[in-house]
Amino acid sequence: MSTATYTVVGMTCGHCVNAVTEEVSQVPGVTAVDVDLASGGLTVTSDAPVEEDAVRAAVEEAGYSVAGS
Repeated sequence: MSTATYTVVGMTCGHCVNAVTEEVSQVPGVTAVDVDLASGGLTVTSDAPVEEDAVRAAVEEAGYSVAGS
């Protein structure tokens, strides 16, 4: 099992959290997604390490960005 953390920029409400959760959950191998609205924290749990680019692309598909990208 692998866990990675990111900071999502631009989320302002529960709908934002749901959008990010839904998109990142669709990344192959991801088994759990935890998003904290207050901090922008995104924790991705997967069976094996997931490509950071795949997570960034999913966050961008939801309409937000990962800090540092």
